[in-house]
Amino acid sequence: MTELAENSRRADALPLGPESLVWKYFGDNRMYLIGPRPAVLQNMLAELGQGVLDHSVFFSDTAARVKRSIPPIMMTVYGAADSGEGTRVRDFHRDIKGDMPDGNRYHALDPDTYFWAHATFVEQVLYFADTFVKRLTRDEKERIYAESKTWYRRYGVSDRPMPAEYADFQRYWDRMMDDIVVAHPTAQYGVGYVTKGFPQPKGLSPLTWKLLSPLFNPIAAFITTGGMPPRARDLLGLPWSERRERAYQAFAAVWRTRAVNWAWDRLPMRLRYNGFAQDGYARG
Repeated sequence: MTELAENSRRADALPLGPESLVWKYFGDNRMYLIGPRPAVLQNMLAELGQGVLDHSVFFSDTAARVKRSIPPIMMTVYGAADSGEGTRVRDFHRDIKGDMPDGNRYHALDPDTYFWAHATFVEQVLYFADTFVKRLTRDEKERIYAESKTWYRRYGVSDRPMPAEYADFQRYWDRMMDDIVVAHPTAQYGVGYVTKGFPQPKGLSPLTWKLLSPLFNPIAAFITTGGMPPRARDLLGLPWSERRERAYQAFAAVWRTRAVNWAWDRLPMRLRYNGFAQDGYARG
């Protein structure tokens, strides 16, 4: 019975690999166009945001936290199925637990909390591809979601909260955005530069940053704010307008044009994909 249940559970998902849409889009370097959307949305779940606040170097060294977090998640997707990368990611979170301001307990490995973090990455793939590459068909969205179930199961965390199908995931996402997420201080900190500007990056001289920041900060604010769901924008108090929305949609539409996609597809692999994706495709 156990083997039958396991086979049935696996049959409801699709594999990751060179032919999968998750591989095609997740490591695409155009992903930078969506800004920090998944990271900010993750931290809008109060329990997850509190865990970052209590245990992470996010506030003292944001770049270090990003550099430490991205590689193991990428390797969970692009690494071999039996590499154990997903369970290593899970084990990083075993001691991330504590008390919420209201006295309730939180733990990063609570299935509802852990799945929300994964859901933001799934939605990241869907949003990026549909906004900056091509309008996805319903079948493509369902395929991406079915592949993402294989991805999630590599973590070895209970998949109890995982919706069965793409339509269920859509309903889950809408409920989280409408009723659950909040403007947690961690998320607010993550988008603070939209109104305050970026601090001077390490390695740049004050003069260099003084010359670059008037150009860089407005672009970063436009990409970040435009790339957030309207509900998140409202909760976080991010400035936006109908004029900016039209500009953002026009910006995205240019990237979706046949000419831009034709040119992008003919660039060398090393320019189109990050190193983790390149290694995955090379391994086959």
